[in-house]
Amino acid sequence: MISVVVRSKNEVKWMERCLRALSHQRLGALDVILVDNESTDGTVDVAERFGVRVISIGDSEFSYGRALNIGIQAARHEIVAMLSAHCIPVNDLWADYLLAHFVSDQGGEVCGVYGRQLPLPDSAPVDSRDLWTTFRRERVRQHVDYFFHNANSAIRHSIWRNAPFDEQIRGVEDREWGQRMVKAGYKLVYEPNAGVYHHHGIHQGLDEGRARRVAQVLEYIRSME
Repeated sequence: MISVVVRSKNEVKWMERCLRALSHQRLGALDVILVDNESTDGTVDVAERFGVRVISIGDSEFSYGRALNIGIQAARHEIVAMLSAHCIPVNDLWADYLLAHFVSDQGGEVCGVYGRQLPLPDSAPVDSRDLWTTFRRERVRQHVDYFFHNANSAIRHSIWRNAPFDEQIRGVEDREWGQRMVKAGYKLVYEPNAGVYHHHGIHQGLDEGRARRVAQVLEYIRSME
């Protein structure tokens, strides 16, 4: 069994598809927690219809890292997957592929696993390009590269307790966490078979404001290398 923390803000367009895909996983009933940031479009109503536990976080206290930490704190299982509400698992083996790397890791070296992200037919060309070039077909076990992506990933709760996500930085909390983990001697695994559809991609098109914010955080992370 695994827990799944889903982050959302006004994701009613995707919420039902995301939760339906989770409900069809072969692994069985998942412990799903929705951490919602003041949605006003019916996102929470959809989640409640699926029997999902809902935790609310207000704008005044929100950060990407804090939303994840709140959800993981409430998780019931050692392996905790993280999924953006607008990401849809591509098949019913998504959870199995994430879990398999932890089950087979007898030495406890693997701290996190992240999966492939694929565009949808109506994704913008710039987003499709970024997803296809970033998330490839080959499985990778990382011991130097700290790239990690929380839109589709899983971690060990026992490791997180001593190394939660940074709540102060403005995004890219996944890579900052990955850097700390690699420095501590852990391994990250990229599993292409744990795939999701991600409509807007990892850079959200040509949003220059987001690019500037992410670049500032990445510069901070690189200064810590």
